Amino acid sequence: MSLSCSETSVDSGPAWQRDAADHLWMPYTQMQTAPLPLPVVATEDVYLVLSDGRRLIDGLASWWTACHGYNHPHIAERVAAQLEVMPHVMLGGIHHEGAVTLARRLADLLPGDLAHVFFSDSGSVAVEVAMKMAVQMWRNRGEGGRNRFVTFKHAYHGDTTGAMSLSDPERSMHAHFKGFLLEQYCRPIPETDEEQAAFCAFLESHREQLAAVVIEPLVQGAGGMRFHSPAALAAVARIARQQGLLLVADEIATGFGRTGSMFACEQAEVVPDIMCLGKALTAGTLGMAATLATGEVFEAFLGDESEKALMHGPTYMANPLACAAAHASLDLFEQHSDLAQVQAIEKSLTELLKPCRSLPGVVDVRTRGAIAVVQVERLHSEEKLCERFVQAGIWLRPFHDMFYLTPPLSITPDQLHQLAGATVEVIGDWSRS
Repeated sequence: MSLSCSETSVDSGPAWQRDAADHLWMPYTQMQTAPLPLPVVATEDVYLVLSDGRRLIDGLASWWTACHGYNHPHIAERVAAQLEVMPHVMLGGIHHEGAVTLARRLADLLPGDLAHVFFSDSGSVAVEVAMKMAVQMWRNRGEGGRNRFVTFKHAYHGDTTGAMSLSDPERSMHAHFKGFLLEQYCRPIPETDEEQAAFCAFLESHREQLAAVVIEPLVQGAGGMRFHSPAALAAVARIARQQGLLLVADEIATGFGRTGSMFACEQAEVVPDIMCLGKALTAGTLGMAATLATGEVFEAFLGDESEKALMHGPTYMANPLACAAAHASLDLFEQHSDLAQVQAIEKSLTELLKPCRSLPGVVDVRTRGAIAVVQVERLHSEEKLCERFVQAGIWLRPFHDMFYLTPPLSITPDQLHQLAGATVEVIGDWSRS
């Protein structure tokens, strides 16, 4: 195992770090050649605290979950109070106040009739639940042939089997599983009138096979951090509705203020039939996700026959501690102007990252809400880049062909300037190397 980005050897790090090389299987990592992960011993505000005392501004908010920063006292207090009363209880045949009131708050917060909330413990599972809802809704209505989905190029919806099938099959992350996964229809997101006409014709010709259209509204996340317009999203929704298909909005990454509105769909005035939430739902405190459905979808599962019920039930669904964290996060959104803060972050990142536009090898620089991307022709020397970012006092993890920033929404102007300044400096050195 090679040295970490912090240039700390296994022997000189904390004692538990010695086990990382032998026992901890890291995600998205070639374990034979990867450097040793950085040992984080604490979090505070927007910072990761390393075992040697260094503090790094987390430019990724732990995969954009820590929307209010780390260790927020209000969230910690709510979770601690819940821990004293009931850390967990199954949701089968019994329930608890935290789950009921959180479901009501989400239903009140979301647009339209997304009033029926099914909780789970990860974003990928929320997507799996959405797929099952869509397919079974049609089966419960007597249309069992509607088993396939339309998704989009550069899509990413998670790493479980069904979610992988909705992701772009050409992305290398899932390429090994061709022939194993369910086969869906993958189309370009239609921006122009001509593309929208072609999309409409495609849906019409395959309508009898289709259960739903699935989209990441406005921002495609791990498939490339690619943006599309609210008009394109509205067109997809309109065409799906014209063809009598369900629309599933995967807002796991875009929900809770990240794109500049509480939910990305709101910018296109779109109300999907099913919406998936996760990541920032608990403000980076505990794993939790939710799949919300309209009354029309929900009512298809009602009847005297038990076979019509949705047969899914994650063990930790609606975990009381996670519900407490989610309640506290929603309190903070209600009490503070986080969405105004997102607009300020977007404006600052747009300006601060401008110098990258003229650098060799840079293809595009783009921002939307509290998301910024510097796309390049080809990444190289990823380990040295990681080391340089750490030396500059920030944590970023470039991947594919891009550097991206998704900082906590609570980041201050000074912290944002430090984050963006270090990003520009490191990318500049890399581009000239």
